[in-house]
Amino acid sequence: MKLESLLKLNRTIRVIGFDDAPFLRGVGGKVHIAGVVCAGTRFEGMVWGKVQQDGLDATDTICELLIGGKFLPQLHVVLLDGIGFGGFNLVNLPELASRLQLPCVAVMRRVPDLIAVEEAMSRLPCFPQRYNLLKLAGKIYEYPPFFFQVCGEEPEVIAGVLQRLTDCGKVPEALRLAHLIAAAFIKGESSSSA
Repeated sequence: MKLESLLKLNRTIRVIGFDDAPFLRGVGGKVHIAGVVCAGTRFEGMVWGKVQQDGLDATDTICELLIGGKFLPQLHVVLLDGIGFGGFNLVNLPELASRLQLPCVAVMRRVPDLIAVEEAMSRLPCFPQRYNLLKLAGKIYEYPPFFFQVCGEEPEVIAGVLQRLTDCGKVPEALRLAHLIAAAFIKGESSSSA
């Protein structure tokens, strides 16, 4: 069922939210990512994987965690904590939406300083490829308190979905839980900045 219909009929929206675990910048190696599945704001399950710090495997990793697994057929939408995991390992948002056949949304706490982002990325290998991924993510929509990029759905529909998936504050519950769990796994306790 389409997201717009789920909203209108007040049906449960099943979502997965991905966030990366804390890591030391510039060290290299793998960075853990947590994907938390929620029915509305209720925790239902999770997936766990790793991406290369500042690598180019985030899109493939997320697809591998979901395609062929038990959660994908139940999901209505995929949320990402921004498009970058493990530093500048950027997700190809249109490709992710196409491969998973679901709307994919990169949620941000505020509008990023794109000039600073480009400058930081320019110091890494494969800058043209990274820059292209940044552009492919598309326009940043502002529906306060939410800021997001989306592929596979209309922004007004996503704004309504994000409200439905957020318990309190401005972070959808699936992303908040992914952040807390990933931090606890690395640090031994969850951080308060979800």
